[in-house]
Amino acid sequence: MAFSMTKAEREAFLQAARIGVLAIPETGRGPLTSPVWYDYLPGGDLWFLTQSTARKGHLLQPGVRVSLLVQETASPYRYVSVEGPVSAIAPSDLLADLQPMAQRYLGQQGGIDYAASLAESYARGHAIKVFVSLERWLTVDYAKRG
Repeated sequence: MAFSMTKAEREAFLQAARIGVLAIPETGRGPLTSPVWYDYLPGGDLWFLTQSTARKGHLLQPGVRVSLLVQETASPYRYVSVEGPVSAIAPSDLLADLQPMAQRYLGQQGGIDYAASLAESYARGHAIKVFVSLERWLTVDYAKRG
């Protein structure tokens, strides 16, 4: 019995606001894994935000291959795991990037408040927006058990 998601199912699952677990290779150590807020529109690159001065930020460069796991933690369990290279890294803007991302996860006012709380940090200029091209997908949807 196949538990794999269709392309439309996996893209819809990944498009929803869930916490992803990002894995980044790190020389001489196991991969760095970190929870991240992310955004994705079907057919495009996935993206997330971090600080260039953070451990994540030091490891991320264009061409570095990363994986992201997004899962449903209640039965019936489902997950999407994607892999691909970092395609671009750009400066992140507080109002154009962070606030909408925070609103996606925290709601309208929660996102505004969260972004405002990081205004001073963003003013330092270390915030980055990381894009990942999705090349490989692994999916499971146990609701398809029948």
